[in-house]
This record gives sequence, C-alpha cells and structure tokens, in this order.
Amino acid sequence: MIRKWEGEKEKQAFEDDKKILRDYLAIDRTKLANIRNLLASIRTSLYLVVSAVAILNIETLEGWYWATVPLLILSVVILIAGLVVFFRIHRK
Repeated sequence: MIRKWEGEKEKQAFEDDKKILRDYLAIDRTKLANIRNLLASIRTSLYLVVSAVAILNIETLEGWYWATVPLLILSVVILIAGLVVFFRIHRK
C-alpha cells in the first residue's frame, strides 16, 4: 500500500532530510530490538551450556556424553551469530 503525504510539513521535512519525532522513535525501537535479540541469543546459548553440564552430571545419563559436544558447539555458534548480527546492526 502506498502511503500519501498527509501534509506539506511532513513532505518538506522528508525532503530536507530532517528527522522528526517519529523518526527518532523508530531509531530507538530498532536499537532496543537489537539489544533484545542479543540478550535472547545469549540466553539461548547459556541454556544450551547448562543442558550440556546437566547431562554430564546426571548419573542416569552416563552413556549420553556424546550429546554434550553438539550442545556446546551449537551454543558457541548461536552466541557468535548473535554478536555478529548485533554489531552489524549497531554500526548502521
């Protein structure tokens, strides 16, 4: 859907490359969403590490040591991916 300009003031502000309050709020929302995504990737990474440690410490799962390696690798991959996305968006 194409949005029409509601007023001459908005059109002039857009053409002069001036930011209005709505633009600043959109930038703040983007920054907060970026931080929220970083924290979610850190949380997921930590949950995977905790799961791997729990598998190592539960005596009934002694034969499941092989399952800890993929969990730890996936944890590191998710953490690195979250950091890469965060810093890529943070630089813009």
